[in-house]
Amino acid sequence: MSNTHFIVFANEKGGTGKSTTAVHTAIALAASGHRVAALDLDSRQRTTTRYLENRAATARRLGQDLPQAQYEVLEEQSEEALNAAVDRLSAEADVVVIDTPGRDDPVARAAILKADTLVTPMNDSFVDLDLIGQVHPENYKITKPSFYAELIWNSRTQRAKVTGRSVDWVVLRNRLQHIESHNLRRVGAALDELARRVGFRVIPGLGERVIYRELFPKGLTLLDLKQIGDVGIGHIAARQELREMIAGLAIPGAGAETAKVA
Repeated sequence: MSNTHFIVFANEKGGTGKSTTAVHTAIALAASGHRVAALDLDSRQRTTTRYLENRAATARRLGQDLPQAQYEVLEEQSEEALNAAVDRLSAEADVVVIDTPGRDDPVARAAILKADTLVTPMNDSFVDLDLIGQVHPENYKITKPSFYAELIWNSRTQRAKVTGRSVDWVVLRNRLQHIESHNLRRVGAALDELARRVGFRVIPGLGERVIYRELFPKGLTLLDLKQIGDVGIGHIAARQELREMIAGLAIPGAGAETAKVA
């Protein structure tokens, strides 16, 4: 496990594009030559698992080898089962991507303690920002970090004490609008202020594009442009967003290779 890099996608709020981002990250890293495993902690919705199952089915139907991650869903919701799954997957993987449920969950908290890179996707709104920090209703300045930010702070501190390794906390701004607005600037300014106080990095994620929802049934990603077909300028721009997101995550050895993919 010591040489395996753990990327944990965690957010107690649903609907932030967490699973979509987790799958795109796993496939991008697999496409760049990493041995990747994905662990889905949401045994009810199984979005990550279903996405990767759809991908495997598409590869069989097309008779093509598509970059793929080994995947597993955590059926038994216990810390013991989590540790056993992590041990199994990390024995064969350079990178393990863990997708947590969109709710407060004891197993998800245990998974956060394993993160080398902790990714918190959020939609670009004050509704989502409230999860990690509260803002003043008039000047939109941060008034205080939220309970979730304190939880992450404590988890990072605990991990550092136990392992001596730091955690790179990345807040991912998903569903960014492509038109500049007052709200976008205000959310960005509040995030930058909170980042300095709490200690996370902010990077752009995946934009608000219909293509991300359309890819799910086939299990394809924006690195599979040949399989998607009918490639337009929007798809190429979206693929560039993905490449920039992966580079922004700064996973060891991932940036340069991923930029060459597809």
